[in-house]
Amino acid sequence: MRLSTILSALLAFASTAHAATPGTAMPTIFAPGAIAGTDDDGAAAFTPDGATVYFMRGTDSFTLMESHRDGDHWSKPKAAPFSGHWRDLDPSMAPNGSFLLFVSNRPAASGSSPIDAVSAGKHYAGRGMHLWRVDRQGDHWGVPVRLPDAVNSCSMTFAPSIAVDGSIYFIGCAAPAGNLQLLRSVYRDGHYLAPYAVKLGDAGMQIRDPAIAPDRSFIVISTKPTGSQQPYRLAIAFHTPTGWSAPRDLGDTVNGGKHSMGAQLGADHRTLYFYSDRRLPPSDPDATATWNNGADHIWQVSLAPWLDAHRAEH
Repeated sequence: MRLSTILSALLAFASTAHAATPGTAMPTIFAPGAIAGTDDDGAAAFTPDGATVYFMRGTDSFTLMESHRDGDHWSKPKAAPFSGHWRDLDPSMAPNGSFLLFVSNRPAASGSSPIDAVSAGKHYAGRGMHLWRVDRQGDHWGVPVRLPDAVNSCSMTFAPSIAVDGSIYFIGCAAPAGNLQLLRSVYRDGHYLAPYAVKLGDAGMQIRDPAIAPDRSFIVISTKPTGSQQPYRLAIAFHTPTGWSAPRDLGDTVNGGKHSMGAQLGADHRTLYFYSDRRLPPSDPDATATWNNGADHIWQVSLAPWLDAHRAEH
C-alpha cells in the first residue's frame, strides 16, 4: 500500500486545474541509492543546517528514519530514537531545529491501545493520527509529548508544518461539520491555542499536506477539487495584506505520477521536497535504477521560478 493510499480507505479523496507555471523546474530524485531504494519514503524534514534529514518509511506501518549528510553522501538511514514501535509519519522540523512534530497512532496514555481512526461512523483499528512533539535536548531528543486536545480534536490530525512564530499549519477536523480542513494553531506563552480554519482556495477545493514558509509568506499544498478522482497536485499560494492568494498549480513538469504529496521545504526555504510514485522515462540514463520502481520516493525541485516571479510582480 502506497503512502498516498493510506487515507483512501478512510476518506473520499477528491485535482486542481493545471495552471501555467512561470518557468520550467524539473524535479530530481533525492539521494538515489543512499535513501531512495525499494521502499516507500516521504515527508523529508531537514535540520536548519541541512545536514540531517528525518523522513517516513513504510507501506502500511511507518517508521521515522534519520540520515546524516557527509559532503555529498547521505548515511544509511536508521530509525529515529523516538520511533520504531508505533505507526509514526509526517515529521516536520521547527525552523530553528529546537523541536520536531510528527504524527502517530501511539496511545495518548501509557498502557492504553493505539488510537483508532473514525470516519463516516466506521472505526479503523490503530489507524488514528494525532500530533506529537519531541524537543531537542543538547545532542539528543527528549521524550515525545502529545499535543493538547485543542489541536488533536479528532482521530484524523496530520501533516503539520511549523512557522518561525511557533504556529503550526496542519490538517484536522474543523467545526461545526468536523470535516478535514487546513487549520492553524497559534503558539502563545508556551501553549497551542485552539486552531482555526485557514481561508485558502475556494469551497470546492480539498487541501492536504501544507508546507508553510518560516515567515508565512507562502505555502505549498497538495490539492484537488472535492469529489474528483484525479491525483493530488502541488500548488503554491502567497500571503497578501488581504489574505492568501489563489493557489497556483506547479504544472505538469512538477506534478507527475499518480500523486504529488508530502510537501516540505528544505533548509534553504526555496527547495521543495515531496513524495511521488512518478517514474523516469525509458530514455533517462537512470531509468534502469532499482529505485525507479513506482514506489513513493522523495523528490526535490527549486521553487525559485515561482518565488522570483511573485517578487517581480510585487
